[in-house]
Parts: sequence; C-alpha cells; structure tokens
Amino acid sequence: MITPNASVFVIDDDESVRKSLARLLDTADYKTELFKSAAEFLSRPAHPEASCVIVDVQMPGMNGIDFQKSLIDAGREEQLVFITGHGNIPMCADAMKAGAVDFLPKPFNRRELLESVERALTRSAEQRRQASEKNDALALLEKLTPREYEVMQLVATGLLNKQVGGELGMAEKTVKTHRAHVMQKLGITSVAELMVILQKAELTPPLRPGTKV
Repeated sequence: MITPNASVFVIDDDESVRKSLARLLDTADYKTELFKSAAEFLSRPAHPEASCVIVDVQMPGMNGIDFQKSLIDAGREEQLVFITGHGNIPMCADAMKAGAVDFLPKPFNRRELLESVERALTRSAEQRRQASEKNDALALLEKLTPREYEVMQLVATGLLNKQVGGELGMAEKTVKTHRAHVMQKLGITSVAELMVILQKAELTPPLRPGTKV
C-alpha cells in the first residue's frame, strides 16, 4: 500500500547503487529523490509528509550512523532503512535501538527492501498523525483560562463539582460555570472525551488530591 504524498530518499555515494535503487523504487511507484552524501540531504528542508530514507552506512564524510545521530539531535523524524556491505552485529543493534526500521546487508533482497520501505512509510505516517493530533489537542487546551485549566485537571481525576470546589476554595456553582466553559471551549460533553484530549496531548491527569504515591 503506497502512503499518500510519501517520498523515499536514497543516500549513497555510489552512483550505480543510487540508480539501481531508483529503478527498483520506480517499479513500486514511489516518489524518489537521490543524494550522493548525507550532507547534501541535510542541506534541504525536511519533507513535510511521510518519508523513508535509504542510507548507506559507509560513505565519505558523514557516514550513515553519524547521519542518524544528526537527525536525532535535530529532532527530525525521517524513518531510516540502512543498507551496507560492511555492517556488523553491534552496529546493526545500535542503529535499530536508535530507531532504524531495518538494517540490510548488500546484496539485499529486492522484495525485502520494498517491504522495509513500506514499514518505514507506515511508521512515518502514523508518527505524523499522532503529532498532528497532539498539536490540535494542545491548541484546544490553550483556549482555557488558568482557572478553567485548574478545574479541568481536577475534573479529569474524577472529582465531583463539590469536591473540586473544596480543593480550589470556590463555590460549587462557580465550579459548574467553569466546567461548562471548559466543555464548551473543548467541544466535548463528557469526562471520557476530556480524557481522550489529554491522552492525545500526552498530558497525564494529576493524581486525585490526597492520593499516596
């Protein structure tokens, strides 16, 4: 399954390898761009949609492992498939631990490479979907006033309006008003929906007041 608007980038200092990979990816209808070095790839803006980078481990200048570290340090999220004729088990283990999708020795199986690319693009698309949902959820929560946010946090722990009022030193009627504003601004009608927004925003509700850790 081709991920919409996805791109596959190939980084290899060997022109024959780049062209061979381009032909293979073309047979699978992938949009492809070729680079002869990691530095050349890093000089371009990050691709805004799902992406996979097929990168050789051993290259002049910045090698594939250092390239992976550079992406991580920059907070970039391209999904990597390593290809190499000089790999070893520790190198493979380190690359996979750092988030690589696959580590394929040359000569690699064509089908295996295409399967790795599809896994990378699927992971990239899911990662971007989650990031988009997180940003949307945070944007909703930013609509709340500081007091509404406090009420929202306590409501999320399961406290009743009266209990929230006791914690914040306000009348139950005032809590109801703040709670109604929270629901309206977030576009929800239940605590269950509130929990979904907090989950997408990756914000864990505080423990109930008085709960022992």
